[in-house]
Amino acid sequence: MSTRSPAHPAYGVLRPVLEYAAVRLAQNPGPMTLDGTNTWIVGTPGAGECVVVDPGPADAEHLRSVGEHLPVAGILLTHHHPDHADGLEELAELTGAPVRAVDPAWCTSASKNVSGDFGSGPLEDGEVVEAAGLELRVLVTPGHTADSMCLHTEHGGVPALFAGDSLLGRGTTVVMADDGHLGSYLSSLRRLSDLAPGTRLLPGHGPESPDAREVAEHYLEHRGQRLDQVRTAIAGMDGEVSARRVVDVVYTDVAPSVRPAAESTVLAQLEYLRERGEL
Repeated sequence: MSTRSPAHPAYGVLRPVLEYAAVRLAQNPGPMTLDGTNTWIVGTPGAGECVVVDPGPADAEHLRSVGEHLPVAGILLTHHHPDHADGLEELAELTGAPVRAVDPAWCTSASKNVSGDFGSGPLEDGEVVEAAGLELRVLVTPGHTADSMCLHTEHGGVPALFAGDSLLGRGTTVVMADDGHLGSYLSSLRRLSDLAPGTRLLPGHGPESPDAREVAEHYLEHRGQRLDQVRTAIAGMDGEVSARRVVDVVYTDVAPSVRPAAESTVLAQLEYLRERGEL
């Protein structure tokens, strides 16, 4: 008898979420990716083309399925992490579509004619990308990574936020010391908490949510509580303050497989407290 977990029912399926947004779930589950990476296929009915947000991993079957539905007017990358970006080059080759991201290192030109005003080069905060019948407004939201961004759009009276990893559909976003910055992330969360109520959250991992603003507000509350726990742990320590010691006190139930991530998260928290003159 097999002991393997059953495959997620969304694998291999193009799942409509909004009139103008459908998602394919990549088969790369894990502690940091939840059920896998959400690759969003975006465009209004009748547009005759789509925009892809986050190609996902370098999974040939996943990438072929992403590019098989409509001509791809362009590819947008929410940030550089491999679970979002490793399939980028292959998808661009398959579709001939241009690629845009905040970091210019990821941007490439189209190898075919592209309609609309997809533009070229690095994305800038407040810029509007016009393609596939939509206006996609860029919100640069550093913190999870320096190059993180979200996309805000509205069609048919339904606003939505393609959030990458800035907001998740389940759990909370990890901000690690190697390429994240907690102070920047808190500023980004405050910005996202100003979104209109009822803005649909279309995240990079996990299920969609009816209100991105509520999620951002919850994240801010959670981060504040966690920082208070770290402050309390530090206050009770004699001798050297280290990420390892803080994890032992604050993250008592952390699984061994994600302990390195927990320690890196604490390093980012300690750096935030140092920047504020609290350490």
